[in-house]
Amino acid sequence: MNAWMAAGATLLLCMVAPAAWAAASGPVRRRVPAQNLTGTLLCLVFLLLAQGFHRTAYTDTALVLAVLGPAGTLLYVRLLAGQLADRPPRPDALRAVTALNYLAVPAVLLPLCLVTGPGRALGKLLVIGALLVLGSWGTNRAVHAAATAGPGAPTEGPHDG
Repeated sequence: MNAWMAAGATLLLCMVAPAAWAAASGPVRRRVPAQNLTGTLLCLVFLLLAQGFHRTAYTDTALVLAVLGPAGTLLYVRLLAGQLADRPPRPDALRAVTALNYLAVPAVLLPLCLVTGPGRALGKLLVIGALLVLGSWGTNRAVHAAATAGPGAPTEGPHDG
């Protein structure tokens, strides 16, 4: 086991497991932000393990998760907008989850970029990092918008006619 694999295992056990538990249990106002955090952290675990196993092809799994993770969270925000409006997430908890997303991505990606060096793999890492940060920003805005829509907000979009 090398340092990259140890870092990935530590991140998986110490951060992904509690975030996944929070996403799987409790009220909706806690589950939706925790799902976003779980997706981001799991993507970072995949990147660390790809470096640990010396398999750059494994970063494709992280790339797919960086695209689909925020999309899944946005889907849940859309489906659970009424419940989020009735009992919105606490603003300090939402800010803490977003800040953790924003801090975890560069903390993992900067060492990986330094080790990777210039090339196609570095470009892929930068794209994954940008997708994770932008996905976190977008889902945070969507959760905030659903939460401030007011109790009993409609969960359907505008109708034509």
